[in-house]
Amino acid sequence: MTRRVAVAAALVVLTLLVGSRWVTNRSTVLANERSTVPAGTPRPTPTATPPPPEDVAPTAPPTRAAAPKPKPKRPGTGPFGSMRLTGRKTVALTFDDGPHPTWTPQVLDRLKAAHVKATFCVVGTQVKKYPALVRRIVREGHTLCNHTWNHELDLGTKPVATIRSNLLATSREIRKAVPNAKISYFRHPGGKWTANAVKVAQSLGMQPLDWDVDPRDWEITDAKLIGSRVIGHARPGSIILMHDGGGDRKGTLSACPNVIKNLKGRFGIAPLR
Repeated sequence: MTRRVAVAAALVVLTLLVGSRWVTNRSTVLANERSTVPAGTPRPTPTATPPPPEDVAPTAPPTRAAAPKPKPKRPGTGPFGSMRLTGRKTVALTFDDGPHPTWTPQVLDRLKAAHVKATFCVVGTQVKKYPALVRRIVREGHTLCNHTWNHELDLGTKPVATIRSNLLATSREIRKAVPNAKISYFRHPGGKWTANAVKVAQSLGMQPLDWDVDPRDWEITDAKLIGSRVIGHARPGSIILMHDGGGDRKGTLSACPNVIKNLKGRFGIAPLR
């Protein structure tokens, strides 16, 4: 009896041990099945963007390019909005009432020797007489300005049609001498500007050109006085009025070298374009 009990007890213990091991293995298999993705099943794509590598700088947000600034207009500080200053530090030399067969070539020689360009305000009747001089003015790099047909001081008081006809006739004569010549400016004789004179000039594509310094070389021939007036009154941006026609210009010619040297050193001389 005792032997049967011992055998039965041993069988019970063995059954318990085997059952416990089976339960433990089955639990492990089920756990693995829950954590393992079946073959062929795609993994979900992460929604978060991975950070950039440490050696790559993050891209800065695009910046909007600044709009280009409009070019400033030249100051219209003269009568009726005419141009009295260059709008920059450099000054400009202008010569009126030519071309003249005696004085204009000598003025051109002095400018060429100094490597300086100027603006020549030419009269239609003079252009008709001396077209070769107009061609030289242009050939040597100077600027042309319409100065009326026959230096009419009262032109601005005339009807608009008369002003227009006068300016057109002068420009046509200039272009007979120099086809396709650029005529960017108009200067009224004596500076006797009127609203109509300015309006007509602008309608023809010419900027009304006044001046800032007038040594009155049209009434004096003293070279020393002409020079001292120009040098004493010039300032940054000055437009200098002198003459290569209309009378005796010995004083102007004699004053030119010293005036040019002084103005170049203080401000620089640049042509009007």
